[in-house]
Amino acid sequence: MKAVTAFLLVLCHLAISHAWNCGGAPRLSNIRQIDAGQGQVVATTNHNYAYFLVGPYWQYLRTNKIKHITVGPAGLWAVDTSNKVNKYVAGKFLPATGLAMQQVDAGGDVNIAGVSPSKKPYCLTTFRTLSYRGRSSPSWTTFSGSLKYFSCGPLFGCWGTNSHNQVYMTKKITTTNCGMSGWLHVSGLAVKVIEVGTDGSVFAVTTTGKVYQRVGITGSRPQGSGWRLVPMCMAIKHVSYDLGTLWVVTTSGLTMRCTH
Repeated sequence: MKAVTAFLLVLCHLAISHAWNCGGAPRLSNIRQIDAGQGQVVATTNHNYAYFLVGPYWQYLRTNKIKHITVGPAGLWAVDTSNKVNKYVAGKFLPATGLAMQQVDAGGDVNIAGVSPSKKPYCLTTFRTLSYRGRSSPSWTTFSGSLKYFSCGPLFGCWGTNSHNQVYMTKKITTTNCGMSGWLHVSGLAVKVIEVGTDGSVFAVTTTGKVYQRVGITGSRPQGSGWRLVPMCMAIKHVSYDLGTLWVVTTSGLTMRCTH
């Protein structure tokens, strides 16, 4: 199996554009989803186990079964298989009562964004994000619209994709009260996953497993100006970007680490 993995990675290295240098990342079997932020990397597997990358090794995080995990300026958070939101506090995950979530994101300006099983997008203010210690039910603020995946960055707003695989972004979320500027439709791709880096970079995975980067993002034009293909030699199911590194998970379960 290791020989097959190495062979596939060599083929990918030869096939990918010179603009990106991709190689094998520390191996984790059956990886489903990966998230990077603040120099840290976490992941979940198809068996709902959560892991934290320490050097060249994945460290198992002992907790309830976790289906989605995120790390960033807001800390380390997760959603378990019962759709309970969990925050990592003093070496363990503490589940929250109240609102159910299917996915959360810790990449915003020290606040949490999330999507409920009914596809409603939500926000947790900075104060509530930082002060939560597992002793109460967080008070979420709901947004208009419907999303299946939601990701934020501290610089240029938040991005999401809905059940029709359409992309939307909001230029600014006020983290003190979760006020937002409204949704802007971004055309051009059918997207199943979209991720925002802490530097404002936006990467999307299409329904056909291709990876694209949003280009032209600036403070005056946070929606950017177009999509640029990031060539990959295999179909991709998840990505995350942090500090110049694009973490890529293929549909076959391989993990790659790509740098510009």
